[in-house]
Amino acid sequence: MSEPTIDVPWGTIPRELVDPILPYVDDAAREMMEFIQQRIPEYARPIDSNYGRKMWNAIRRAVSDFLMVVSRPDASWAPLHAIYADIGAYEARKGRSLESLQTAMRLCGQVAARRFAKDTTRFGWPPEMLGQLTESLFAYLDAISESAAMGYAAARDRPETQRAQLRARLHAMLTGEGLVDRVAVTQLARSAGWTPPSTIAVMAVRPPTNGTPPPVLPPQVLADWSGPAPSLIVPDPDGPAGARLRSGLNGLAAAMGPTVDLSRGAVSLRWARRALDLAEEGRITPRDGVVHCLDHLPTLVASAALDLLEAALPQRLGPLMDLSPSRRERVVATLLAYMETGRNAAAAAQRLQVHKQTVRYRLANMEDVLSEGLGDPDRYLELMLLLHTWRHLASETP
Repeated sequence: MSEPTIDVPWGTIPRELVDPILPYVDDAAREMMEFIQQRIPEYARPIDSNYGRKMWNAIRRAVSDFLMVVSRPDASWAPLHAIYADIGAYEARKGRSLESLQTAMRLCGQVAARRFAKDTTRFGWPPEMLGQLTESLFAYLDAISESAAMGYAAARDRPETQRAQLRARLHAMLTGEGLVDRVAVTQLARSAGWTPPSTIAVMAVRPPTNGTPPPVLPPQVLADWSGPAPSLIVPDPDGPAGARLRSGLNGLAAAMGPTVDLSRGAVSLRWARRALDLAEEGRITPRDGVVHCLDHLPTLVASAALDLLEAALPQRLGPLMDLSPSRRERVVATLLAYMETGRNAAAAAQRLQVHKQTVRYRLANMEDVLSEGLGDPDRYLELMLLLHTWRHLASETP
């Protein structure tokens, strides 16, 4: 791979004029990263994510490299060309567009040009220096952009990159909200070397932090680590493969959506993400390190209509409002346990770890609630749902 041609010679800026900028490299890189993330959603990642750290290091490196080459006549372009070709190749392997990468470089140039204009006044540079810096800056941006394009093109044409891009397209097709064309899925799966299963579940996962790479997963799992909300398509999740996957996540927070037909991956992903959010809020508890949607159906269903249920609580459970907060909490927990165990005081007492007489005592003054709710099957379900919402989801006591 040949190197790009550099039209402007390096080392044209005196080193003593560049040195005052060096303490501001981190500030400049931070401003550039924020500017990019505001304008290119593809790059809007948390700074502590694996990709966020890579992005931060790349931007900071670009700023430092520029200041080095403009102030050193002996600067060599060859190692820099290799670095930016590698960046382009990495973006190609991840299935991201070259246009986004080159746009990000241009945005960095805009930030740098603004800062140089301010630095001219701040550091008392001679007027001609701003022109030299600006000319060198855009020559540098052209060069690293061309190097990145070369690396991108070389990586894109490799079979392993093409396969990764096909798998990324397949993941997007199976989790998209539109109708899934089974013929298109079959054709794309064949090209990607993936065998379509009869059922799938989609797992929502929190991205690795502190520069930790994503875990190595079985080849049948279609993984998308590219955004701030990664997800994994798990084929035949109720079999042994699903269990092996759950044990191989290296402690990442995760939630498994319901098992669905191949055409309903978006449904599984939507509920998996809701469950993961609720787990992080402390509303539900994972099993074996992973939240399983089917273990938390009442909470998930209630969460989808939480505003309606919270509005109904004061009207439907009015008699509870007259109790002190501590007693009200005990009565709600007891009444919910009593209903969930089929109105069995002994079973409710065992669940609450109290004597069954305590259960009967707590419920004795709740005749207004019990008489209306327990005798009518429709009201019984409503009462259980309201109590469950109050106990596990309500933002505050009604």
